[in-house]
Amino acid sequence: MENFKILWVDDEVELLKPHILFLEEKGFKVDTSSNGSDAIQLIKDNLFHIIFLDENMPGLSGLETLEKIKDISNVPVVMITKSEEEYLMEDAIGSQISDYLIKPVNPNQILLCVKKILDNNRLIHNKFQKDYRGGYMEISNLINSASTYIDWENLYQKLVKLELQLDLLNDKAIEEVFLMQKKEANTKFFKFIKENYSSWFSGQNPSRPSLSHEVIRNNILPLIKDKPIFFILIDNLRLDQWYIIKPLIEDFFTIKSEETYYSILPTSTQYSRNAIFSGLMPSDIYQKTPNYWVDDNDDGGKNLYEFELLKKLIKSLNIDCKTSFNKILNLNAGKKLVNNVNDLLNNNLNVVIYNFVDILSHAKTDIKMIKELANNEKSYRDLTLTWFRNSPLFSFLKELSKKNVDIIITTDHGTINVNQPIQIVGEKNISTNLRYKKGRRINFNSKDVYYVKNPNDIKLPRTNLSSMYIFAGNENFFAYRNNFNHYVTYYKNTYQHGGVSMQEMIIPYVHLSTKI
Repeated sequence: MENFKILWVDDEVELLKPHILFLEEKGFKVDTSSNGSDAIQLIKDNLFHIIFLDENMPGLSGLETLEKIKDISNVPVVMITKSEEEYLMEDAIGSQISDYLIKPVNPNQILLCVKKILDNNRLIHNKFQKDYRGGYMEISNLINSASTYIDWENLYQKLVKLELQLDLLNDKAIEEVFLMQKKEANTKFFKFIKENYSSWFSGQNPSRPSLSHEVIRNNILPLIKDKPIFFILIDNLRLDQWYIIKPLIEDFFTIKSEETYYSILPTSTQYSRNAIFSGLMPSDIYQKTPNYWVDDNDDGGKNLYEFELLKKLIKSLNIDCKTSFNKILNLNAGKKLVNNVNDLLNNNLNVVIYNFVDILSHAKTDIKMIKELANNEKSYRDLTLTWFRNSPLFSFLKELSKKNVDIIITTDHGTINVNQPIQIVGEKNISTNLRYKKGRRINFNSKDVYYVKNPNDIKLPRTNLSSMYIFAGNENFFAYRNNFNHYVTYYKNTYQHGGVSMQEMIIPYVHLSTKI
């Protein structure tokens, strides 16, 4: 037990000396704290395996400290209190404690509690190891046999759920094997997209997934009947991030359906989100409403006309639909939206775009502190959860849970952590995105990219007769040969989108209803 560390938080910690000595004699290392604030800092700076937490403390109470602990750590917490009041037990249990003890406690009682938790964790860990070893070949077979878009959706969902389980185990050996399998899956998925994507638009392949430009026409507008619809698009939200925030949302809503659909290429806001709100593929937007399309290298925002495109779509379908459109780019806008909930209930359709996750992914590139905080996939997910739990979006959803409404949560595309540069050579005016390039006379290694010579084949604008598109797959990103070292140093281990990967293309679509 010498490697197991316990933190005991109690404002009368000096009275616990006999208990602490007893645990140390059994081989445990015990740190102490007399208040919640100091305990939070200790947890940030150290790895603990169990925390004993007194419920009744001055300053931060035990329950308040517990809430802050759960924001930063999954370590098991045992609540200790003098009170046997039912509401305290319910609050503590509802906050996901591992055990609950009533004072006075004796040393053997504490030891039994410790062993029970540690043994439970060991059993869970051993079972997962055994299940994963047994399922390794099953996953490999699924990767090798996946031949339809449904196969890839199912496989990706399975991989994401496995990855979230791995987050709880902290087993580096299994994690390395899993990451190799996920990389292999993305390599095969890239090949699948190269071989099949264009056929989804030519009519040659009737079996294709639901795509960005069909979401509102086929899924949202048919819901408009006798109660307001809230269509919430969280930019850059991956499936794993949805699974992370899902438990918080389930406390307030019934999940009527939970599905995935495919983002179009390029998996970037300019293309996929404009397709969502127009109900058109980008080439059709460019041809039918050229004043609403801003090309990659043109000045100005690339998503300034989403509401205009949506109104045009609704009008073309002869639907009587009073609509609001809110784009939330900062905290104040989010708070204002919460305050306006009742006004929004007068509309048939309320569109809300939240840009925080997209901002977070870009901040990892530009801000050193964020790069350090989100230095792996787990910490990136943890940052998403911390943001959502404290965000005006969650407050907005909790307000909506009191109303008779339906809610759709989705995204326009996902993102992937890139690590492998691909050298390209091209003119100065080719597009700047690191996961796809559009332009003329681009030199590249064809085996590394999905190359589309004729943009019309995949319904993308052809603004020049010799324009082409190339897309990076797996964890690759494009770097210019004459500035290669700069690109590698600056962009390696950052989150990018625009290319071909399960994380970018297979994205969540969730239908919620209130419980009232």
